[in-house]
Amino acid sequence: MLTTEATKKKRPSPPKNNSLALSLTALAPLAAALPALAEGPGGDNHLLTGQLVSLLHPATMFFLFGATGYTGWLGLRWRRTREIPDLVKALKAQLPRAPADAETPRPASPLDGQISELEAERKALIASGARDKHFNWGSLLLALGVLIAIEGPANTYLRTGKLFPGPHLYAGAGIVVLWAAAAALVPQMQKGNDTARSLHIALNCVNLALFAWQVPTGLEIVAKVFEFTTLP
Repeated sequence: MLTTEATKKKRPSPPKNNSLALSLTALAPLAAALPALAEGPGGDNHLLTGQLVSLLHPATMFFLFGATGYTGWLGLRWRRTREIPDLVKALKAQLPRAPADAETPRPASPLDGQISELEAERKALIASGARDKHFNWGSLLLALGVLIAIEGPANTYLRTGKLFPGPHLYAGAGIVVLWAAAAALVPQMQKGNDTARSLHIALNCVNLALFAWQVPTGLEIVAKVFEFTTLP
């Protein structure tokens, strides 16, 4: 039997990635800081050890904390978009059968309204672009998050000449690992692997919880920045 392209199952097109330019722009601060890092603490790097640059890490991390929640919400909307066809299929299977007489219409059912609502919901979700937005925000989280996670300890080293191992530093390292692990699951998710999708959601839920747990220790560090550094 001949198979045409129209009869083949259409695979979803790759998400539109608009985060590349933002990710490349995020690398600029790291490139600017490399000479100072090579020079080490105590050098002529007052701008990089002042309040403005020292507060870059906490300010960006607060942004990424909110972005993590927003990205997760977008992901759940895209998941809902994928689930609706199965729900519609199950409801259609419960509809009363049409009479044997072809001229007699199928009796109306309350399920018809539910099916129409689900189909309208899916249409609205697709129009909102949740899939592409989720992918782009996730890419930005990974690129900017890893950069700022490195910038924070680097700034601390430039200011003090040492690092301070503790809950904040270890939690930050854990968040970076979770970002990487969640991103590594994307290829399998795009192939329709539901286990990978569930694990991706679980890892990011743990990430968000760890992020929230980090806030108090982060605020303590911000207080020390104001106490021991000056403008700029």
